[in-house]
Amino acid sequence: MKTILQKISALILSAILVCSVLPIRAEAGFEIPGVCQVQTDTGGTHTVKTLDYSYDHNTYLSMRDIAMLLKDTDKAFSLEITNNTVSLNTGGVYVPVGAENTSWEDDENPDISLRRNEFKVNEDTVFYYTLIMQMPSGDYDCFMMAADLAMILDVGITVPAAGSLQIHTQESFHISPDVLEQAGYFYGVNSVLAGDATTGEFYYRYQSDLSYPIASTSKLMTCLLAMDAISAGKIALDDPVTISDAVQALADSGDGVVPLEAGEQITVQELLVGALLPSSNECALCLAEAVAGSEEAFVRMMNQKAQELGLSQTVFFNSNGLPSYTEDFIPAKRQNSMSAEDMFRLVSYLLRVYPQITDITSMEEATLESLDLEVRNTNPLLRNLPEVTGLKTGTTNRAGACLVTSLTVNDGNGAHDLVVIVLGAEDSIERGRVSGLLARYALYAFHTDREETGTGVSGQTPGNLPVHAEAAVDRIIRTARKR
Repeated sequence: MKTILQKISALILSAILVCSVLPIRAEAGFEIPGVCQVQTDTGGTHTVKTLDYSYDHNTYLSMRDIAMLLKDTDKAFSLEITNNTVSLNTGGVYVPVGAENTSWEDDENPDISLRRNEFKVNEDTVFYYTLIMQMPSGDYDCFMMAADLAMILDVGITVPAAGSLQIHTQESFHISPDVLEQAGYFYGVNSVLAGDATTGEFYYRYQSDLSYPIASTSKLMTCLLAMDAISAGKIALDDPVTISDAVQALADSGDGVVPLEAGEQITVQELLVGALLPSSNECALCLAEAVAGSEEAFVRMMNQKAQELGLSQTVFFNSNGLPSYTEDFIPAKRQNSMSAEDMFRLVSYLLRVYPQITDITSMEEATLESLDLEVRNTNPLLRNLPEVTGLKTGTTNRAGACLVTSLTVNDGNGAHDLVVIVLGAEDSIERGRVSGLLARYALYAFHTDREETGTGVSGQTPGNLPVHAEAAVDRIIRTARKR
């Protein structure tokens, strides 16, 4: 499979690193306007306006210009844009508004912000960061990263020369992480990993054996121990839990997410939902107290469980992933840490033993009935890929932006859980983009492996396949549960 991926390296690198295109400069500003020449495989070259956001080569393309360019191809799409909304329908007919595929006006120097505008693709809400600006005609245009647009349209993009792009409408979007790594794409993150949790196979790893702070992805271990307690009959999902003073204090702090008041009660099920969807720190603490009586005792359980699972590059200091200070005269500021490989092992175990966790993590929103409070899932990929089933986001200043993603796929012989781990991205924008790219790569690698081998399993790393009896039985049970 690596040979095939290397052959399409030019396609991949340009699709993801279109920021390397050198636009023709106009007047410099915070958003630097420029243009590039874009060609399709159906012929003809057109001018596409670009905006470099904050930095040179951090390039966003005009969606109206691209829509006009593709309107007579198999990848045509209609487009409606307001001052804060975008609606794209693949296969639709684009209606020009004027000024498409022309250069910027001499006096245009945009000052707009990159944000997560309301965005719908075929009426489904998706999460992408875009720039929307009003044109001299009064109509609005939206600027989007080439990689994001290529993923939505499922097209390939290459850079035949500086200042130009070519869109391959007959080729599906693919990436090669090896090529991206060589270009330095992953220098902006601490580590990444993509693999098949059902078989244990790794598709791609970058600095995955090094331990880094993991922020709120720590809550996956917290929820694992809570589900262990449920399985053992120590607590039940519908058990009411009385909120402690410590939990209320955390809820009232700057790190509070869900308003919990001491003396009130909330169910274990709602605490799990609160910890996993909006990433409530106080819900995680409340779960810890419900399971172990105190957070100190619970943290000992977390580290003990890590040892049992063979997580050698893992340490926990609390139940939620927030920075933890010691009581010393000069306090040490500590954070839960784990390697991407350890996280992969933890998630693989969690999905195998408690696959029902994805019943929670796949929800885009939920209501905590005890509080009459609606909460939303912080995972952006749930909206962008139908195969995504979870799992958890996390962010602190030291940890950066982290995301653990699970996807469910089927090879005809049973269901598999693919897992993508991104630790230490610069911000939530990059976290979502890197995770989305690697999620698509994981899907591609999964299906390509099976096409090449002609079997239901991959021959790429046979040492990671379940070869002993216990693992084989576990896999059969896991498949049966999915069915």
